Amino acid sequence: MMRFAGRCAVIVLSGMLCVSASAKPHRKAHPVKPLKLQVARLLADPAVSRSHWGIAVTKMDGKPIYALNAEQFFHPASNAKLFTTAAAMALLGPEATVKTTARIDGLFNGKEHIKGDVYLYGEGDANLSGRTIPYAPDTSEASPPLRDLDDMAARIASTGVKTVDGDVIGIGDHFGNEPYPQGWSVDDLPWGYGAPVSALSVNDNQLKVTITPATELSSRASIEIIPAVPYYTVVNDVMTVSAGEPTSIAIDRMPGSKTLRVYGRMAMDATPETDHISIDDPAEFAAVAFKQLLEQHGITISGRARAEHVVSQDTRSFNEILHEPMDLAQLKTMGKGEPDAADAVCSGSCDPAKIPHSLVVVGHISPTLLEDIVLTNKSSLNLHAELILRRLGDRFAFDPSSGSFAQGARVVRQFLIDAGISGDDFYFYDGSGLSSYDLVTPQATSKLLQYAATQPWFADWKSSLPVGGVDGTLVGRFTQAPLKGHVFAKTGTLGEARALSGYLDCASGRTVIFSIMVDNHAPHSHADEATMDKIVAAIAETN
Repeated sequence: MMRFAGRCAVIVLSGMLCVSASAKPHRKAHPVKPLKLQVARLLADPAVSRSHWGIAVTKMDGKPIYALNAEQFFHPASNAKLFTTAAAMALLGPEATVKTTARIDGLFNGKEHIKGDVYLYGEGDANLSGRTIPYAPDTSEASPPLRDLDDMAARIASTGVKTVDGDVIGIGDHFGNEPYPQGWSVDDLPWGYGAPVSALSVNDNQLKVTITPATELSSRASIEIIPAVPYYTVVNDVMTVSAGEPTSIAIDRMPGSKTLRVYGRMAMDATPETDHISIDDPAEFAAVAFKQLLEQHGITISGRARAEHVVSQDTRSFNEILHEPMDLAQLKTMGKGEPDAADAVCSGSCDPAKIPHSLVVVGHISPTLLEDIVLTNKSSLNLHAELILRRLGDRFAFDPSSGSFAQGARVVRQFLIDAGISGDDFYFYDGSGLSSYDLVTPQATSKLLQYAATQPWFADWKSSLPVGGVDGTLVGRFTQAPLKGHVFAKTGTLGEARALSGYLDCASGRTVIFSIMVDNHAPHSHADEATMDKIVAAIAETN
């Protein structure tokens, strides 16, 4: 009976299966291939197969999901900003600010006439510009670029001062006179993204150059420079040619030169061309601009605009400073003291007659650190990242090189080691990732992202990351569902290196951490970027 019953059971079951098989079931979804197979197929494409790829994908608690060359070094490019800004959030705090002050030193004859100099002193405000704050897309030029300096000049004029028998002096060496980090390419230095770093920085230390064809053949094109400050001498050798002919324009400036040569040919029907060039000496430029603004507000300046610079006394090498350990927890409890009373900032207008020798006339307080970090990461602003790095060094290093690139990198290094990231997994020589010396592993990057997710400042910091298809440097990527609005990541591009690291909302509803880096991709190719985005889609689909 048992065997018969068993046979009956099989027969009945077989019959049920036959009936089910003869019916037309609902079509099942195509099975999702494992992430490993999808990545292997994508990287087998001849357009990207000869590049060096590194990938790390983990759960939010750091548990590995997938890895490819995750322990090998890559150039982080602007992914370095993740490390700089995370350290700043933890160590400086989101509400930290710095000030820019204008001080008049000298002897006063009543309220209108001063024999002395006007000093414009910077402490690392990266936002003396026309940019909208808080961040909003496409608002980097929403207001006049010299608005903050103009406000300071107007407040000085409101005190009744009419003449200054002296110079206007820009001082941007609060962090020392070190305009460029190690490893920056000389090819990058003439352009806005490679502008020198100064504690007194105006308009991101760059000028907008717009070239427009003339209305007559064989005539020189017009060149407009904003802000319109008499700093560079422009040699215009751009000739207008017939409509439809090729346009070819070049801009040259030798290091240290104040002569800007613009040359080439421009078709009469060509649209205006725009580029951004760096300012050779930001502190001097700020002084020139401030003198011009003071004069526009009715103050006569008898002298000239100039900068004063210091000479570093520290003879140690970058690496000697970098590897000196430091106790950040203890240093965080120590302050550097408040400025002297003579250096305090007047919140409004001051009466020059009350202080006969030294007077700080006006001050400008920067946006908060968080507001600047949002700008830095969303728009990938190199100068801003470098000034944040210098502020870290200035706050936590108590020696003659305080505020140097090396001290800033030293602080970031110690922060990362304290966060549990191996010191052998990264080498940073700047704060922005423009240095060709910077190296990091995808593994270290994913660990930073995992560590950040456990910190009280995480939500604010995550909000600074570009959002796929929505804003920042990801506005043109991941523009379609299901990824639009669900990729929160920092981009990076430097030469033949590219990176993308951040957080990803997946099909399952959970969020994962990812870091994708590629070195040695084909020059002038975006095939690696397209592949990178497909890998992100595969991660979202399989998790």
